[in-house]
Amino acid sequence: MPNQIDFQKIALETLRIEEQALQVLATQIDERFSQACEIILQCKGRLVITGMGKSGHIGRKMAATFASTGTPSFFMHPGEAGHGDLGMLVRGDVLIAISNSGKSDEIMMLMPLVKHLEVPLITISGDDRGPMPQSADVALTLGNIQEACPLGLAPTSSTTATLVLGDALAVALLDARGFTADDFAMSHPAGALGKRLLLHVKHLMHTGDELPKVRPDTPMNKVLYEISNKRLGLTTIVDEDDKLLGIFTDGDLRRLIDKQQGFDVNLPVSTVMIEHPSTISQQARAVEALEKMNEKKINQFIVVDDANKVIGVISMHDLIQAGVN
Repeated sequence: MPNQIDFQKIALETLRIEEQALQVLATQIDERFSQACEIILQCKGRLVITGMGKSGHIGRKMAATFASTGTPSFFMHPGEAGHGDLGMLVRGDVLIAISNSGKSDEIMMLMPLVKHLEVPLITISGDDRGPMPQSADVALTLGNIQEACPLGLAPTSSTTATLVLGDALAVALLDARGFTADDFAMSHPAGALGKRLLLHVKHLMHTGDELPKVRPDTPMNKVLYEISNKRLGLTTIVDEDDKLLGIFTDGDLRRLIDKQQGFDVNLPVSTVMIEHPSTISQQARAVEALEKMNEKKINQFIVVDDANKVIGVISMHDLIQAGVN
């Protein structure tokens, strides 16, 4: 009966077997792995990955990982390749062919044209005895691993090991290319990840006519007009060269009224401004600005250049509205 089956025990045994498979895979990482990386690094075209059945599913994920980490790559279905899609493969590409048995008929059917195009062939298989690895420029192997399937039939440990080997290749190539977070962002522009990596302060800050600025001798009645007119809840105070001297916010106004029970509207702002306000560079990432605002418990940053000239203002509202989190 189903309630007599120890599902947790089966799950833990599956994990143990697949973990053991990865330990076997580690013994297979040798000079062949380095040779495969060198071939891919020298590729002038694209890295094409093919595989049938479950190997194909793993191949699709590998291609996606390579493509997002600096190695142009796509998946080619071996069955469809035999009916026209082999035109995807051109001279200058590199082909990774995946087959645990090393003798997939659909892939072997493609070998004559692969050789004709002089496309370097890297194979991934259980061992190097099949016709596929025997015809490869580099034959990567998984080793003698046990499938987690109790029947020993369903690809389980072998597909896990193949996926991990693909990740190892992608990470090694990423490191060799000097691939950065900014590079990664270029292929991930959508969603939260893109916003975190691509959006910088300069993309969201208020500039030009939206930027509130007054001189230190400006009377408070005109300061209040500038704050109200620009609608950012503050104004910057700058010298004749636009260098930042201080700020005055609507919060400062409320505190001033509470403290003095009113104030002289002709009072120059220099007598009540906040000196040395928090600033940020326009090159800073938007997510960094948000993190620093939360850390400092403030709602805005004044954006200055290397000469401390005011070039913008960015607020927490701007960041939240842009979807930065």
